[in-house]
Amino acid sequence: MEHETILILDFGGQYNQLIGRRVRDLNVYCEILPYRTPLDKIKARTYKGIIFTGGPKSVYAPGSPSYDPAIFDLGIPILGICYGAQFMAYALGGQVAPAAEREYGHSDLTITDTSDLIFKNVPKQTAGWMSHTDQITRVPAGFHITAATPTCPVGAMSCPERRLYGVQFHPEVNHTPEGNTMLRNFLYEVCGCSGDWQMSTFVENTVDRLRTELAGKKVLAAFSGGVDSSVASLMVHKAVGSQLTCIFVDHGLLRKNEGDEVMSVFAHSFNMNIIRVNARERFLSKLAGVTDPERKRKIIGEEFIRVFEEEARKIGKVDVLVQGTIYPDVIESGTDDAATIKSHHNVGGLPKNIEFKELVEPLRDLFKDEVRRAGTEMGIPDELVWRQPFPGPGLAVRILGDITADKIALLQDADAIFREEVAKAGLNREISQYFAVLTNLRSVGVMGDSRTYDYTVALRAVTTQDFMTSDWAKIPYEVLERVSSRIVNEVQHVNRVVYDITTKPPATIEWE
Repeated sequence: MEHETILILDFGGQYNQLIGRRVRDLNVYCEILPYRTPLDKIKARTYKGIIFTGGPKSVYAPGSPSYDPAIFDLGIPILGICYGAQFMAYALGGQVAPAAEREYGHSDLTITDTSDLIFKNVPKQTAGWMSHTDQITRVPAGFHITAATPTCPVGAMSCPERRLYGVQFHPEVNHTPEGNTMLRNFLYEVCGCSGDWQMSTFVENTVDRLRTELAGKKVLAAFSGGVDSSVASLMVHKAVGSQLTCIFVDHGLLRKNEGDEVMSVFAHSFNMNIIRVNARERFLSKLAGVTDPERKRKIIGEEFIRVFEEEARKIGKVDVLVQGTIYPDVIESGTDDAATIKSHHNVGGLPKNIEFKELVEPLRDLFKDEVRRAGTEMGIPDELVWRQPFPGPGLAVRILGDITADKIALLQDADAIFREEVAKAGLNREISQYFAVLTNLRSVGVMGDSRTYDYTVALRAVTTQDFMTSDWAKIPYEVLERVSSRIVNEVQHVNRVVYDITTKPPATIEWE
């Protein structure tokens, strides 16, 4: 079934994926394409509306992101956000110039035209989250100003006759309190969307489609036990049952009891055909004495593929390979802009020596939170579907220095205590990511009447919207106190616990 679709045209803004998630949360399907997308491609689709994202450049600077002005003549409603609004003004004959005062953060926003559809049910006095050095100094012909801040005369503008709207602030971020209402107004009041994007329908339609596409074919999945691969594999299993074989390479670097929990749910409860390969000793021997984090990652990545290939050859020739690629992987890997975030391992990083005719990526159109909702729809227990993001190399990059079996066990125990206490405090859905790190630091301590010289465990917890930037989580002191007390009392060879209160940037979320 073809969903009504909103196009998000990406001009290089840091919040492009967040805009997409907000639109999807409002039950409207959307896709994100780079600003270099040809106009003919856009004309060939029946988009209900278009959103121009923000961007880091100045619209009047040579080489800055631009687009064919003919897009404004397609009759499709357009909402420009920040740079997107400035581009709209500039392309249609208005003026954009450096702002006398750069606006960043909270700004008081006054709605000067309360009849404007974007501001339906929005209070006349509200707030907008600003991030700009330029501003619109003259609106194009046919437009009028609909909102302003004390330092930004054109906080928003519109040309209702052409269904063109621009806002200087960012409605997609939580710091714009009425932002969701404004986006809803654009989708439903301006674009006339009906809201046909439902996760239950997506799961049902995808399983039906896979059942037809994969009929009679031998299917193989690399099953890491992570959320993405678990949801993708279960979706394919629901479609083709025993035609699917999953290979679960257990490298011994998972969280405490995680391998057993994954097998209990997927192999037993869902009756999936999973081959669990216990490769713990193999990985430990390869990692012996290695301290450099990049070497750790490379060794684990190469060995993972090697084990997977060896097990796949035992199965024989397969027709289809399943991957848990999700939409952010596709977006991040699909642009040649300088602002590209990373080249994701699921995109273009296929095993070289496995013969297969087709690649199936059932989650390719979903954001991470949608993947979790799809898992819930299919009956995966919350404790698995809402697990923390986990690096491919596992605990290897949360153990600073060399890796040993004793260090893995120590970190597994400390990490399990931290996760357990966060969940008990009801904070597990509020904190975006939280985990323990075994530092390579040993320090003097006292336990009983004895002097100790043991390890320091660091706790890391962050809140974030897009994982590109993050703030440290303000966990209540009493929760941190319980975690610290339990770790030093229950985990041998730990005598000190510290809490990392660094934002990203300058730090990364992981330590290695």
